[in-house]
Amino acid sequence: MVGFSCTEPGNFFFIDNLVVMIEKSLLTTVDIRPMKLEDIKQVQSIDRISFSIPWPEHAYRYELRENPASLLWVAEAHLNGGELKLVGVIVVWLILDEVHIATLAVHPDFREQGIGSQLLATALKTSIQKGANQSALEVRSNNAAAQNLYQRFGFEIVGRRNRYYQDNHEDAVLMRLYRMGKAYSMWLEDNFSFER
Repeated sequence: MVGFSCTEPGNFFFIDNLVVMIEKSLLTTVDIRPMKLEDIKQVQSIDRISFSIPWPEHAYRYELRENPASLLWVAEAHLNGGELKLVGVIVVWLILDEVHIATLAVHPDFREQGIGSQLLATALKTSIQKGANQSALEVRSNNAAAQNLYQRFGFEIVGRRNRYYQDNHEDAVLMRLYRMGKAYSMWLEDNFSFER
């Protein structure tokens, strides 16, 4: 499990023309931990609010129970009063020496706080420890925020899949990360908090 502080007083979010300010006392830490079956309902809620084509429940069950190549984590926020809430998820597939980022989502109320970065760093670090030396993913061509996140981690745009997404026939941008070795692992250690 990875813990980190993810907000400061004065963070603002705009929701339907309302300004919402998150107080420091509302959110103190977020833990990154392996996903469990009992997390599926909350994960699906994040998925539905984040994607036009969310994964069905059976897909998460398959990834957790049957797919030996699948690694899944959630971001669990510690809210005021001790309440725990899942606010992010990542699913990756480790196939030989490549880790494929299958999905990454953070609840809109908790974005821009480093949670997506921490989820991605955890997945990449663990994948390197399990033998991965490269990574790949597809991302919507209009999702600049996600592309910027991946580029901060060293991913490069290497191509496109025309009309890849079924809901609106949007193109997918193909991104790859090469040379995920010891130096990259050390960069992750230097820039992200991992439980020792």
